[in-house]
Amino acid sequence: MGQYKTSILFFSILFCFQIATAQNISGKIIDSQTGESIPYATILVNNAENLVSNAEGIFTLSENSSNQNTMLTISYLGYANQKLSVGDLIQQQNIIKLQAGIIELKEVNVSNKRLSPNEIMENVKANIKNNYAKNAIPKKDMIFFREISNFKPSTLDVAIDKSSGFSKEALKNANAQMTAFTSKLIAQPPREYVDILGNYYSYLTTKNDKPYYLSKLEVLKATKLKNENSSTSLDDLQKSATDIILTHLDSTKYYRVKSGLFGSRDTISLRKDFNKKKKIKSNQITSTKSKLTTFQFENNITNVTKFDFIHEPKAYDYIFEGATYTNENEFVYVLRFKPKKSRAKYKGKLYISETDFAVIRANYKLEDGKKVNGINLKFLLGIKAFENVSNGTLIYKNCPLGNGYYLQYALHERGQYIYLNRPLKFIELTDEDKDVVAFDLKVEGNSIEKQEYLNMNRAESSEASIEKITEDDFRFIKLKSYDPKIWKDYNGIEPIEEMKQFKALD
Repeated sequence: MGQYKTSILFFSILFCFQIATAQNISGKIIDSQTGESIPYATILVNNAENLVSNAEGIFTLSENSSNQNTMLTISYLGYANQKLSVGDLIQQQNIIKLQAGIIELKEVNVSNKRLSPNEIMENVKANIKNNYAKNAIPKKDMIFFREISNFKPSTLDVAIDKSSGFSKEALKNANAQMTAFTSKLIAQPPREYVDILGNYYSYLTTKNDKPYYLSKLEVLKATKLKNENSSTSLDDLQKSATDIILTHLDSTKYYRVKSGLFGSRDTISLRKDFNKKKKIKSNQITSTKSKLTTFQFENNITNVTKFDFIHEPKAYDYIFEGATYTNENEFVYVLRFKPKKSRAKYKGKLYISETDFAVIRANYKLEDGKKVNGINLKFLLGIKAFENVSNGTLIYKNCPLGNGYYLQYALHERGQYIYLNRPLKFIELTDEDKDVVAFDLKVEGNSIEKQEYLNMNRAESSEASIEKITEDDFRFIKLKSYDPKIWKDYNGIEPIEEMKQFKALD
């Protein structure tokens, strides 16, 4: 009987242990001296998959990676690497403390010649093409992409004027709907969170006797967390206002929209036969791949316009901050930079390899008072907008296929101030007396967009296998609140607390 009880106890403990080990394990990376979290540190899982800690220094492993024997290698430029198992992590109460590893740099010598910060930057510029050349080898990249959109209107007024297209009752109802619509947006600023995990295949080929980069995308999972029917952009906002107007217009007629000095050539109507003709099947895979390709292009270090602190070194001041070593034990210069000439916009920090002068990490931020671009047609067209937030991080790794470097992680946060004050008219398309509905749209506020890109694994593929891949369309899994169970089988970027606490309203 005693042996029977012992067996029950043993299997009970084993069962509880199996449940515990089946759960996703999280960790937090902090500075051992200050206790501050370390964002965007690299976590190499079993020497196979790359993760990064989020803005709060937190990462989460998939269920398959959460067993106690999984090995983790934690690295961050400026800190000593740390290797540990998941079992070690649990014993450390899921906290990883990194030791600072910056070396004071009083004198730097390369080939027995002392290089100034500006000479180092000139070498960076001279070696860009070699260091970041596109690799022709067929490859498969496992990509995780996150996009957060947030629109915060401070002013939002839509007033419908007396018009021939509305009866008094319809005008009253339409204005009531507009007021309810705008009040809700002010009280509950719309936000949207999109997560996408997929395999991105690519290789260099030829098309019409010219080099052509062929790519295909296979989406493994995609989620969207937002308030349904909320507007996260000006286009969405104008469409929502237009839809309210259309519900009160004659559904048998056709209308043209005129805004400000310009008129739209698009014809709109609620007629069922019209909408049937105009209906276009949406292709999510195409738009998603286009967005990924655009992000990769815009956030590539070879982008001359965006990364002028690399391509126009004469416009910036560079200062030695120290030196450190990579996890491959390569010596790295650490340079701070700030604007020297008026056209320069950014400040930040660069980590540059001594071996080949490749920038392997860049942290950048708009200098106070600077703007990236803008338009001010407030008095002519009632439009004013400018980008006053532009921050980011780039991390490059040695390419496992061939020479050079590839983009392992990129973060970009863009913020815009928007002012829009203009009349809109719906004009009936007819030769007889026309129905005309006019309303004034006034919007003022700020929009924030944050995008994160993580290349978790790069492996060699083949032209034949890539050509066989069919790009199947997909649908987003729509969520009303964040559900970590959806991602339990996959590694990715841990969401920040803001995303975890978001709950969509009906």
